[in-house]
Amino acid sequence: MKVFETWESEIRGYCRKYPTVFATASNARQTDENGKSYIDFFAGAGVLNFGHNNDRMKRAMIEFLESDGVAHSLDMFTTTKRRFIQRFAETVLVPRKMNHKMQFVGPTGTNAVEAALKLARRVTGRHVIYAFSHGFHGMTLGALACTANAYFRGAAGVPLEYVHRLPFENEPGGGIDQIRELQCALADASSGLEKPAAVIVEPIQAEGGVNVASREWLHAVEALAHDNGALLIFDDIQAGCGRTGTYFSFDGMDLAPDIICLAKGVGGYGTAMAMNLVNPEHDGHWKPGEHTGTFRGQGLSFVAGAEAMSYIEDDSFMNDVKRKGAVMADRLKSLVPKNAAPGIAVRGKGMLQGLDVADGSIAGAIAADCFDNGLLIGPCGTEGRVLKLIPPLTIPDADLAEGLDIFAAAVRRHLN
Repeated sequence: MKVFETWESEIRGYCRKYPTVFATASNARQTDENGKSYIDFFAGAGVLNFGHNNDRMKRAMIEFLESDGVAHSLDMFTTTKRRFIQRFAETVLVPRKMNHKMQFVGPTGTNAVEAALKLARRVTGRHVIYAFSHGFHGMTLGALACTANAYFRGAAGVPLEYVHRLPFENEPGGGIDQIRELQCALADASSGLEKPAAVIVEPIQAEGGVNVASREWLHAVEALAHDNGALLIFDDIQAGCGRTGTYFSFDGMDLAPDIICLAKGVGGYGTAMAMNLVNPEHDGHWKPGEHTGTFRGQGLSFVAGAEAMSYIEDDSFMNDVKRKGAVMADRLKSLVPKNAAPGIAVRGKGMLQGLDVADGSIAGAIAADCFDNGLLIGPCGTEGRVLKLIPPLTIPDADLAEGLDIFAAAVRRHLN
């Protein structure tokens, strides 16, 4: 690791938690250069929903490369882009009676959020964005302003403005009544509150601590936005793309977001891609080329992302995700002591599950113990107090069981 320590920036982060050099990977396992195998319950923070080196996607990508497919084209038309758009529309949008436009943005989730905020401000002519406590939306300045984590915000170097922070549903001061009180205040011309350009929310806060919003609360948030002429933006970047057992984390809730931000798993293989699904009424406010970038979708991601749709096109795979998610949730619940200290809890949906141990140092010790014993997991939430489990959706049952056994043993060693 001397090469990395000598030449790579001090900004490096995840490698400090996983101090080894990985050499190969397949589905839910990574192997380091010394031959040690690790079960991956981190999956690139949700990028690898379909596992490392997914065979279907790899074959499609190799064929694409060997046939001299167009790997990069800015936003010009290509056959691979057309196939992705057709497959996504047929598999995700049409069955949900959605007519949202696909806007391909820069390669990561923060680019999707930036584009969404810019469009909301253009549509409404307003400046302020309403965002929520514990939310994570990215590291570029606009998205970072909406991100709540003080550590990340502290690196900005400039004031992060034009965001009004609200408590998430399960946080002190949060809930439906709080949203309704805010509605009343906004109806009062003398309240001093500025109406927002948009309300941005993660239906499930992944990085923020695996906080799952209820249907009722999300409807209240939707009313807050739409009753006040604002756009509703759902950031489904980590919790979407099948992670919860449905393509969107909010499926079946009768919600109508104006913009849905997607990234991570949408590219299928782990290659970078991000896009926004935009209500056509609002998409029409863009002028051609007004929001641009070099990597607004690229060939390999279109090929793999189109292949990912084969997992979503019927209910069998999603039902299996729900089944595995129930196994994970039940196992985590069994680890909570009967007389658990305040704050210790299990939260999640589908194959996005978290164990809140109420103490970041304990969570860190458990994660390190897991690494030593061949399991990769990532703490999240305030001071890293929540152990987040997000294995590939394609993980074999045997690997899932073995990983849960390693995790349970580590928890028992550190959590009394």
